[in-house]
Amino acid sequence: MPHAPRTSKLARGAIVGAAAAQAGATQLARSAAQLVQRNASAADQEAARVEHEAKMGRIAFTALNQLKGTALKASQLLSMELGLLPEGVRQQLARAHYQVTPLNRALVLKLLRQELGDSPEALFADFDLQAFAAASLGQVHAATLHSGEAVAVKLQYPGMAATIQSDLAMLRLLLKGISLGPEALPNADIQARVMDNIAQTLTQELDYLHEAGQLQWFAKALQHPQLVLPQPHMARTTPRVLTMQRLHGLHLAEWLATRPSQAQRDHYGQLLFDTFMQCAWGLQRLQADPHAGNYLFMEQGQLGLLDFGCTRALSPLFCEQAANAWKAALRAPKDTAALRKAYLALDLIDHALDQHRFETELLPALAGWQDWQCLPLQSAVYDFGQLPPPPQPNAAARRAATLHMHALPPDLLHFDRAHMGLTEMLRSLGARVRTANPWIF
Repeated sequence: MPHAPRTSKLARGAIVGAAAAQAGATQLARSAAQLVQRNASAADQEAARVEHEAKMGRIAFTALNQLKGTALKASQLLSMELGLLPEGVRQQLARAHYQVTPLNRALVLKLLRQELGDSPEALFADFDLQAFAAASLGQVHAATLHSGEAVAVKLQYPGMAATIQSDLAMLRLLLKGISLGPEALPNADIQARVMDNIAQTLTQELDYLHEAGQLQWFAKALQHPQLVLPQPHMARTTPRVLTMQRLHGLHLAEWLATRPSQAQRDHYGQLLFDTFMQCAWGLQRLQADPHAGNYLFMEQGQLGLLDFGCTRALSPLFCEQAANAWKAALRAPKDTAALRKAYLALDLIDHALDQHRFETELLPALAGWQDWQCLPLQSAVYDFGQLPPPPQPNAAARRAATLHMHALPPDLLHFDRAHMGLTEMLRSLGARVRTANPWIF
């Protein structure tokens, strides 16, 4: 039977403690197996490592799915930060985007009455008590207004705002418990900065009035006939309930199952690419929690954009210097002096890191990731179906990068997350995209 997230510290702590104990037992079993397999082939050892990471990730996901709420949402965000977690763990946490257990009907009725002051029968002409989408912070129900308009009603799980700090503390404990060795996680300062950023993101996402305002702002700013953003109904919206237009379309996996043509894939890919570029550099504001569940492929080539609970206004300085960094990385040969200058302006690296050490110590650690990011922009038209998976930094590269990184600007965390979401969408579509844009070229 689905149930509400457990809100008491004791109950939530017990879930984390049990997971940490299970992870500890799994790690001991792994250590014992390694003694036996010392003479195994490199391929067998690698397969065992991958399976062990996946086991640890499954332990973490099971605990987080019981906690729901801000702990589960934080794990979603962590899963989009490449290089922060071991890859097997990251892939398991990414399941939080799709596999979440909905709440029961009694709690739905209680929430509606608390927030909107009446029963669903009085508030709506029709209200489906069975959620059609469940996420970490809330779930969405189909309804119809008395005017006859179809709407989607997003309800926030109770007690979410009160658990942010305690959940992040427990998440840190859980990550420590599933650590796969001293090189598995970045240094404490980097972890703290990422967690602080996640806390700010969660606080914003828990304010549905803020999300309603962002839906209105982006719809007005984008003004594109093929982009559709569901507009809120403010009379049925509170900080914990968001009522908005219900869009009809297919999510990515469903749409791909219809076997769309290459031209259709290219059309949507171009829409996604152009929208990202316009938002990042033209509007200097991003939808900062991008994943496949936030897009609807609609009739007549329209694209529905969902979930604007997490947005980020980028500073003009960041946008200018991020563009400068991309331009420097794309020159042939790479303009390492201009790249260092942009990194310094972003306060990304320490001023004590001179040009020689920048080129010989830091850039080699970043080269794989940087080259992968730049690859699509090196062609006038790029086939994202040919883009390889992002490179996974090894322990030595991670160590070298964090040694010389002075800070992680919050804008950079949001930008990288949004860019990664865009790239994964384009790879899944197999879209061929014209990459020319007025900001980088």
